[in-house]
Amino acid sequence: MADDPTTGTPGEAPDASRRTFLTTSAAIAGAAAVFGLAGRARAGQPWYDATPLGATVPAGKLRTVTDGRTIRMGLIGPGGMGRGHCQAFANFHKTGQADVEIVAVSDCSIPQMKRGKEIIDAEWNNDCAMHQNYKDLLAREDINAVLIASPEHWHAQHIIDALTAGKDVYTEKPMTLRFSQAMDVRKTVLAHPDQIFQVGTQMMMIPKYGKARQAIKDGKIGKPIWSQTSYCRNSKDGEWNYYELGLGGEPGKDLDWDAWCGYMGRQPWDPKVYARWRRYRKFSTGIIGDLLVHVMTPLIYALDQGWPTRVVGTGGRYIDLDMENHDQVNIQAQFEGGHTMVVAGSTDNEVGLETMIRGHKANMYLNGRHVQIRPERIFVDDVDEEEIQCEDIGNDQDRLRLNWLECLRSREPAASNIDLASKVMVIVDAATRSMWDGKAYTFDPDTMRVEPA
Repeated sequence: MADDPTTGTPGEAPDASRRTFLTTSAAIAGAAAVFGLAGRARAGQPWYDATPLGATVPAGKLRTVTDGRTIRMGLIGPGGMGRGHCQAFANFHKTGQADVEIVAVSDCSIPQMKRGKEIIDAEWNNDCAMHQNYKDLLAREDINAVLIASPEHWHAQHIIDALTAGKDVYTEKPMTLRFSQAMDVRKTVLAHPDQIFQVGTQMMMIPKYGKARQAIKDGKIGKPIWSQTSYCRNSKDGEWNYYELGLGGEPGKDLDWDAWCGYMGRQPWDPKVYARWRRYRKFSTGIIGDLLVHVMTPLIYALDQGWPTRVVGTGGRYIDLDMENHDQVNIQAQFEGGHTMVVAGSTDNEVGLETMIRGHKANMYLNGRHVQIRPERIFVDDVDEEEIQCEDIGNDQDRLRLNWLECLRSREPAASNIDLASKVMVIVDAATRSMWDGKAYTFDPDTMRVEPA
């Protein structure tokens, strides 16, 4: 049986198995307390400010879906990405790939909700409900699961509240905006071991990463020493400027701007911040959280080298000077297993790094669909050159969505799980801090703390 992100090698439980959920909940709860309001205030960093998170909805009963019943979903955030999810799930319904129905949407913007409702009503003819307050959606007892496609600064609260309300959760990446929030989410996920939690890091379902993981376990490249990956693209007009202004409506009329700002507190109205928040330091980590998480997550899974323990990042604004976040990013992350990962991201040039893993005995090339293994010169008599064939699964993001739906019925852990997402958030947060203050950061897996090196 082939290795895959959901199960690991045959007979091997994934990092976030239900056994570890139960045995580590208490430890994580204690570690998460470090990242309470006092801990965050001590950190004193503008991207690490206090974030009042916690369950604000009544605890709800988990209503799992049995065979023969339709999965009833709610969607929080039917904006650009949210509507893309609507179309995807509608296609699953239309083609018979999944028995699923979106029955309610929620957004601070009434126009955005109406756009999502139009797509849903056209497919299911179900008069999809609209809730401007997301808590009203979570209070519905007829919803099994919630898909979260809100801006990054809302992810943590939406996840925590959805899990508390008894809903299974699929959240857009990055899992959270800040690492402190990731620890709050981790504590909540571990406290709800019977619920399904998936982070939408698209490339997790590509078979080559599971095959690479197994090949490394089998010793085919020796010890993996260092790896590299990237997510690079180019733009003439500035990244994320393609999000049209004015689609969300007007504050005080059909847009609840204060609700959109959330824990950030009241902010001056800015239509650019509302529509293009990924460009702004306070609301997003930019390239790191929006793009690089897609390539880091499956590579971390393939390597299986434990937690990141030291991270340094450099970034600059070289072309898109109107964007507050960096348009060029370079990261080095060291892992407790003894490995260094090099990651590059750009929105100014589309030529990235070849995705590969360098081992002591051989090198593994992952740019194509298949896994290529080529021995180091001094080990040509010990290691055979090899191509490990991998199937074409089509749209990997659709496969991730379908994996979540399948897990809602089987109750098996989803592929892009809390352990992977937590490790990725160490790099996201530490690299972000490093780029802004010029320091390297370390992470201690025992205390679950990120500190300046």
